[in-house]
Amino acid sequence: VQLQASGGGLVQPGGSLRLSCAASRRIYSSGVVGWFRQTPGKEREFVAAIRWGSGIRYYEDSVRGRFTISKDSAKNTVYLQMNSLEPDDAAVYYCATGSHYGTTPNAYEFWGQGTLVTVSS
Repeated sequence: VQLQASGGGLVQPGGSLRLSCAASRRIYSSGVVGWFRQTPGKEREFVAAIRWGSGIRYYEDSVRGRFTISKDSAKNTVYLQMNSLEPDDAAVYYCATGSHYGTTPNAYEFWGQGTLVTVSS
């Protein structure tokens, strides 16, 4: 499966962005789609994930309550709505999919190309 991430851009602190991750084919009901982010010199870190079949959602503590992950099964697309953005949220955001949920990158088999989020006034 190929993933296409989009929606990044420049936003002021406190602003919002919605990222999209479009899959090239149907995600299996047992699959998981996650969002990770990475800044230069740091490891890729988990942000959020959603189980395709059940819709159960997971969040990293620093984004819970500000970010919302959702899916549109008909479009094979996952969204990450990001509100109340902070400078520390600035990163390249990647979406990924795999067969099992995990908070480490090696839990996911297929990755999108990344989309840059800049939070600055």
